[in-house]
Amino acid sequence: MAAGLEGFERPRRLGGATAARWSPAVEDEHAIRALDLYGNPAEAEVSLPSRPESAATARRLAQVVTLRHWGLSPRVTEDVVLLVSELVGNAVRHTGARIFGLGMQRRRGWIRVEVRDPSRGLPCLMPVHELDISGRGLFLVDRLSDRWGVDLLPRGKTTWFEMRV
Repeated sequence: MAAGLEGFERPRRLGGATAARWSPAVEDEHAIRALDLYGNPAEAEVSLPSRPESAATARRLAQVVTLRHWGLSPRVTEDVVLLVSELVGNAVRHTGARIFGLGMQRRRGWIRVEVRDPSRGLPCLMPVHELDISGRGLFLVDRLSDRWGVDLLPRGKTTWFEMRV
């Protein structure tokens, strides 16, 4: 489970339905506040502190961009929000970074979300078992996105996913 989500949301079952539904309306006010405070990740990469609570901020930013700015469906928004949370959770937990960057792009028929951090350590897609309580992040990214990957940078990396919309 991603940083900041303990006790609030559960990973998707492989059948597709979520155990606990995310509701866009509930977080709307917080999402707008996050956008005002940090900026729009669809216009330029935003920097967030590498703390567990930044997962909630990143989810809110993804929500307001996908739902309000891009007009995507609540279902697509739910998937994007979940995957953003997983990538951010990995950046917070495993990189030792003080800050990380979040960027979102939309082009015809696709969206791309990027999380940039200063570590060159590559994430690893691990086998997932039904009773595992952690280590599902990249598994979810792999299952719910159309493509994902890692681009190594001179100082760090960008982990990204793309979805057809």
